Amino acid sequence: MASTEFTEAASAQSAALGFAPARVFVPHPIQDRTDAEVQALADAAVDEILGKLVD
Repeated sequence: MASTEFTEAASAQSAALGFAPARVFVPHPIQDRTDAEVQALADAAVDEILGKLVD
């Protein structure tokens, strides 16, 4: 899990390593969000994250 700022970097690293990990991206930025905003991002992403774990 990472913020959308890192989609290109994740793709480049994945290609360089020859490995396609499960990835979930949440809206950027993270660091200046309130606890409630981060919780909302996590709540919105949890189903996708769990889905990647069982695929």
